[in-house]
Amino acid sequence: MATIQNILIVAQDGRLQYEALLFAASLRHFPENRALRLVVAEPQPGPLWADDPRISRPAIRRELRALGADIVPLHSKAFGARYPQGNKLEALALLPKGEPFAFFDTDTLITGPISDVVAGPPTASQLVEPTWPREPLYGPSLADIWGALYDRFGLDMAPTLDTRFGADDWRRYMYFNAGWFTGTCPRCMGARLLDYAAQIERDPPPDLATQTLFPWLDQIALPLAIAAEGGGRRDTGLDGPKSLHYRALPEVYAYGSDHAVGVLETVTRAPHLWDIFNQHVAFRRMIFKENGPVLRQIMVGRPKPLTYWARRKAIMDAGHWVR
Repeated sequence: MATIQNILIVAQDGRLQYEALLFAASLRHFPENRALRLVVAEPQPGPLWADDPRISRPAIRRELRALGADIVPLHSKAFGARYPQGNKLEALALLPKGEPFAFFDTDTLITGPISDVVAGPPTASQLVEPTWPREPLYGPSLADIWGALYDRFGLDMAPTLDTRFGADDWRRYMYFNAGWFTGTCPRCMGARLLDYAAQIERDPPPDLATQTLFPWLDQIALPLAIAAEGGGRRDTGLDGPKSLHYRALPEVYAYGSDHAVGVLETVTRAPHLWDIFNQHVAFRRMIFKENGPVLRQIMVGRPKPLTYWARRKAIMDAGHWVR
């Protein structure tokens, strides 16, 4: 069976450029991943950006290239600074047509070989929380809201339902975390995602009248595009042993496996990289000032909170939140 060939991330000035370097270093840490093509989409200055969004640290640019990354300009036409999460949708057009791909948010640590991820029907991360939609007290129901979206784009919702759960349970409806997703043709999927997102923003179905679209727009469009491309829920290993979507470095220490912590510390302490990572406050405090191991000791044995905001509060209460 065919496997993923191209890996895509979006990197820009600020925190994301350091996360991008960590992603690339952890990807190449595993020899099996060294043949994968890594494309780093770099937003360019333009009317949708008030400031220059490009990678500002020459050392990071140099090391990304040394790790085999192709840094490709991304000229934002749809979202830009007003909705940075949406830039991933445009970035898909930078990948070769018809070649299997995986997109990752930069706040992802690769923790194993991903060169063997099967390029089957499109799928995405199932490590998701019930962030959207919020069911109004007097309706419409979850079934009505999702049904209206599937109807808008001429899609059949029935095959996407997880019938283990009832109609009032959010898990019944296909909803993904957009931290990673895969597909067989990035240009087809990117065009579909952009079209769906634009239509939902510009003219949402009446059943969405009570819903907030931002910052969830990419995650609203994603299951619809995956369904349209013939995909769905599928186990790739990217939600488990192969990668960790950490969102903020303290989460790796608080809730990650010993293996994930080991990968993080090994790649960031590499002689040619540690001084770069040390220049960002989160890396400096958690790794080089060793607050991470202290946090890990505090959190040992505590249950992992179910939501990001609860995990963040637990880490803040322990005095070690930084991003």
